[in-house]
Amino acid sequence: MPPVNLLPSALSELFAQVSSSGKITLADRYGILAALLSNDMSAEEQCTIDRLLHALKQRRVQVVNELSAEM
Repeated sequence: MPPVNLLPSALSELFAQVSSSGKITLADRYGILAALLSNDMSAEEQCTIDRLLHALKQRRVQVVNELSAEM
């Protein structure tokens, strides 16, 4: 299985997009999964994921089955 490599600013852009739309899409969830499966996640990236999960728990973000928020 090939290693999963994220773009350097992928999580921060994902966080900004989810925060502005109030929705976490299927593509967003796969991006988070890829970040969690990588072995070189920084403390800042971990904090970003924690913030997204906290927003989900507080129901400030809605999980949708759309591929992207622009649909």
